[in-house]
Amino acid sequence: MTVQFKPAETFRDTFTYRKSPEDILRFPFPFPEDEYMYSVNIEPHVRGGASPAFQAAFDIDEHYIAECRERERVLKEDPKRCQVLPHMLAAEWDSLELIMESLAQDYPEHFSLTKAGDLWTWVNRPLNIHQSFTFGKVETLPCGPFEYITRQAQGDFTLQDQRDDNLFVDGGMVTTQADWSLEFDIGMSFHEWHGPVPLAHEKGVFDRALKYLLRLQYGQPVRRLNWTMTINPRLDTSPENYPVWGPDKASVTPDNVADKVHLRVELQTLFRLPRSNAILFGIRCYLTSVADIARVPKWRRRLHRVLRDLHPDIAAYKGLPRFRQMVVDHLAPLDDGTPTSKGIAPDTEVLAG
Repeated sequence: MTVQFKPAETFRDTFTYRKSPEDILRFPFPFPEDEYMYSVNIEPHVRGGASPAFQAAFDIDEHYIAECRERERVLKEDPKRCQVLPHMLAAEWDSLELIMESLAQDYPEHFSLTKAGDLWTWVNRPLNIHQSFTFGKVETLPCGPFEYITRQAQGDFTLQDQRDDNLFVDGGMVTTQADWSLEFDIGMSFHEWHGPVPLAHEKGVFDRALKYLLRLQYGQPVRRLNWTMTINPRLDTSPENYPVWGPDKASVTPDNVADKVHLRVELQTLFRLPRSNAILFGIRCYLTSVADIARVPKWRRRLHRVLRDLHPDIAAYKGLPRFRQMVVDHLAPLDDGTPTSKGIAPDTEVLAG
């Protein structure tokens, strides 16, 4: 998979992030139907499916270099965005092995991994990294193994330790999150971490999800899509930085709503790790403006219907009330009432003008 990178993009200040036509069509649109309600919506994370974003274990796209540079900036500002509790060291090495092997297999033109016993050599061509190290010896890497490899991957990651018939957030690299804090959540159980989500607890969504994940098998990863909306193509919408991004919501007007408001989708993947029995939880963030979504006829009709009929409690939890109606009003004239096909695929290979 040859990827043409756009290293000069920014996700703050000047916001020069833009999507090519090909990148718009590979967006993992999160709505398989014209209405939305919380559900477990977990499926096997196998290569292939309704979105090109599912073609690799860890998706790499044209924004890879720019996103890695943004992660570096966030970590310089706040090193606590990466934390791993001491008992998770085996899970750190598991994660490094999984991500390195996956990237080298899926993108051999950009990454390679060679092994001579415990002496490994990792090459990351887009970031100009050539690193030899001894697997299992932290001192042979510039930083901890989990931090080292997640600095070179798009999206956030947490490490879930399984004990006492529960999962605990005992590590993470979190710099592109949708308004939650690793510093606050680290060490929490599965239900504590998801405590703020409305309606889903009453419907038993998290009880079912936990039972499912406790039985997750090595070599059988799963995925799901989650979503919210963000003003401007800003990756770091953390509680710690709310004074920076919170005022953005007041900047949305009917004239700029299509360019300002972005659908923010998380491709969430879960991998059972072999030595530690922990779970690596990937939270890969994708951003697409309402204007770009409007170039895909099926998606603009569906997004209009989903937002128009969205339960008020879900809209409030996702922080949409200030601008949701403006998005609905913008998309309404573009919804001709045509029935939409099932699933998330765009049903087109060419964007509308």
